[in-house]
Amino acid sequence: MDHLFDPGVEGALRAALDAHDAQTRKGSAIPYISHPMHVAMMLSRLGCDAAMVQAGLLHDVVEDCEDWTAERVSQEFGEDVAELVDALTETTGDSWEVRKQAAVDRVATMSPRAATLKACDKLHNLSTLAIALEESPDPEAVWSHFSRGPQSTIEKSQGLVDALRERVVPELALELTQALRRLEELAIQ
Repeated sequence: MDHLFDPGVEGALRAALDAHDAQTRKGSAIPYISHPMHVAMMLSRLGCDAAMVQAGLLHDVVEDCEDWTAERVSQEFGEDVAELVDALTETTGDSWEVRKQAAVDRVATMSPRAATLKACDKLHNLSTLAIALEESPDPEAVWSHFSRGPQSTIEKSQGLVDALRERVVPELALELTQALRRLEELAIQ
């Protein structure tokens, strides 16, 4: 970023806070906004530009929030941010298997910026799932919130991590690999 304060990032933060206001993370009371905020912080830590940080904050609004469309993201935050958000938006209506496989297949044609955004999204999801499993007295209760259970969740995650590792900086590829390994270890305990 060129400046310590970026009005576009401020606008994206406010929009994300509003859009995800009543949402919580899967199986917990943690406000959902913590996820896009962490993704944005990871992108910032990697030295990504303001548009990528905005997309990190907004990456789930089209998929998960009423009143948000790709067109609205483009109108309010510009085409660059909208293209990054669109690259991560899953189509609704398809089965879990189809959506997850499409996400893996999509990595090969993503821009390097979109792949970095997707990798930060996946890294945070893997990491928070591992934390939930570590902290829970009943790991099965944590997995009960995942419709396909640990094996399928980890298998699809492996496919996505494998695809992303080839497209992102080595530091991020290593963190993804370590997060998945940690989750695999916790799943077999």
